[in-house]
Amino acid sequence: MAVEGFLVPRSDEYLGEYVPPSGERLAWISGFTGSAGMAILLADRAAVFTDGRYTSQVAAQTDPALWERRHITEQPPQDWLAEHAAGRRIGYDPWLHPQAQIDRLAASGAVLVPLAVNPLDAVWRDRPPPPRSPAVPQPLDYAGRDAAGKRAELAAMLQKAGEDSAILSDPHSVAWLLNIRGGDLDHTPLALGFALLRSDATVDLFMEPSRLDERMLEHLGNAVAVHPPAALPAILAGLAGQAVRIDLDTTPIWFATTLREAGATLRPGEDPCRLPRACKNPVEQQGARAAQRRDAQALIRFLHWFAEHAPGGGESEISAAERLLAFRRELPLFRGESFPAISGAGENGAIVHYRATATSNRPIHPNESYLIDSGAQFTDGTTDVTRTLWTGPGDPPPDLVERYTRVLRGHVALATLRFPQGVAGPHIDAVARAPLWQAGLDYDHGTGHGIGSFLSVHEGPVSISRAARTIPVQSGMILSDEPGFYLPGAYGIRIENLLLAREAAPQPAQLRPFLEFETLTLAPYDRRLIATALLTPGERAWIDAYQARVLAEVGPELEAPVRAWLEQACAPL
Repeated sequence: MAVEGFLVPRSDEYLGEYVPPSGERLAWISGFTGSAGMAILLADRAAVFTDGRYTSQVAAQTDPALWERRHITEQPPQDWLAEHAAGRRIGYDPWLHPQAQIDRLAASGAVLVPLAVNPLDAVWRDRPPPPRSPAVPQPLDYAGRDAAGKRAELAAMLQKAGEDSAILSDPHSVAWLLNIRGGDLDHTPLALGFALLRSDATVDLFMEPSRLDERMLEHLGNAVAVHPPAALPAILAGLAGQAVRIDLDTTPIWFATTLREAGATLRPGEDPCRLPRACKNPVEQQGARAAQRRDAQALIRFLHWFAEHAPGGGESEISAAERLLAFRRELPLFRGESFPAISGAGENGAIVHYRATATSNRPIHPNESYLIDSGAQFTDGTTDVTRTLWTGPGDPPPDLVERYTRVLRGHVALATLRFPQGVAGPHIDAVARAPLWQAGLDYDHGTGHGIGSFLSVHEGPVSISRAARTIPVQSGMILSDEPGFYLPGAYGIRIENLLLAREAAPQPAQLRPFLEFETLTLAPYDRRLIATALLTPGERAWIDAYQARVLAEVGPELEAPVRAWLEQACAPL
C-alpha cells in the first residue's frame, strides 16, 4: 500500500519508556537517543519532536540539514502534519501507537494508514535480536501479596463491571499481577510479554514458553496458560461476543483493530493493574524504606569521596558516575541501576536528561556546580535521587546559591505538604514552583513521577506536573520530589527525594481525611549552596531535622572517616 510518509515513535510494541536495542527505531533513523519523542518522515522533509527535557540533546544529536526540531507540546506533531501533510497518506506501524494517539494525529487531516510491515525494519540490516531473558518469580517476601489474590481481586472488579476480560499490554502490569521479573531491559527488571486477564481469574500469558523453566511454571500455577506471542491473533479471535476492557491510551492500536474484527465489544477503560500497582502494600512500603536506607550508604560514601576529590580536579563526569555505581555494587540485593546516571558538570548540568558519553564527557573542574541524578534497583525497592553539589575549594557565586535555595525551598514545601484526599498531581505542582516563580524563574519538566517496587523508575498513573492527569494521589504511592532550575550554558540545579503518600493525623477541626508525605530518601544537601537567610524558620527547622535523621539512620552503618564527614555535612544550619 503506497504511502507518502511514515511515523516513527520512540516506543516499541509495549509502549514503554525504555526499549531494548531491537526497538530503538527512532535512534536508528535520527540519531536522537532520548526516552521520549517521535519523528515524521515525508519525501521532502522530516521533523523530530521531543519535550523540554531533551531540547539540547536533540539539537546535538540530529542533523539540522535533515531534521526540523520541534517541541512536542508547544509544536505538536498533529499541527506539523496539518501544515505539511493534510490529505496525504501517512503510514504507521499499528504495534507502535495507541488508539488515542492515532486519533489525535488523524485530526490533522492526514490520512493515517496502518502498515502490515514496518518499512524501517525492512532496511535495518543490523537490527539486534529481541531480548529473551528468563522470567523469574518475585518472592512473596518482597511482593507482599500473592498472584492468586491479585488475580481474584481484579477478576471480581471485571465481573462487577460486566466485562469478560482485560488486555494487559503493559509488561509492568504483567510483572505486578503475576509476581514475575526478568532482564529484558537494562534498567527495568521486566520479562516483556502480554497477558489477557479473564473474569474467572485465569490469565493467558503471551511469552515464549522456552523463557519459563519448571520453577517459573510452578510459581504461575494452573490458572495461568502460557502461549507463544504468535498465538495472540487466535486467542483474541476467540473473544467474539465478549466485553473486553482495553486501555486505548496505553495499548497498541493493533489490539483494538483485531478485537473489533473478531466481533468483541471493546470497553475502554484504564489498565486494571495500574492503580493497585501504584499503591504499595505494607511489605512493599517497608521494602522501599529498606532500599532507600541501603542506597543512602552508597550515596553518602560517594558524597564523601566527591568532597575529597572534586576540589583538586582530575575526575570526569563518567569517572564520578562509575565511582557511585561501584559503591552501589557493594550493597546487598543490588540488581543494577534504575536508569543511566545523569552526571553533569557545569554547563552540562543544564541539560535536563544529559548523559555523558565518550565524546561529551568533560572534566569536573574546581569551583563549579555538579549535578548527579541516579538510582538503583534492589530486589526490595527502586531508588531515584538527585543532588547538586559545589566542587570547591572556593565559595559558590551568589546567584547560584540564591537559585539553589529557591529550588530547595520548593522541594521542602512539597515534602511538608498536607492536602485533602482527592487532590491530584497537577493541583500540587505549583507548590514546588512558587519560590522560583517569585523570582520570575521556572523549569520545563514535571515536579514528580511515580516509582515502582523493583519495577520502573517512572511509574504511572499519578505524577506531579501541570500536564499530568487528574488522578488523585493515594496512600501508598511513592512519588519523586524534584524541582530544579537550569541556566543554559552555565549550570543546572535539581534536588530530588522520594516521598511516600500516607494518611495524615487528623487536626482538631478537620472535616475530611488528609494525606501527607513521608520522605524516604536519606542524603544530605550541600550546605555550601544554602542561603540560610532566605529560609523561613520552618524551612530551616525541617532541613535540620531531616539531616539529623540522615545522620542517625545511616551514620552507624558507615566507616569512621565517612561518618565523621557526614557529621559535619548534617550539622545544624
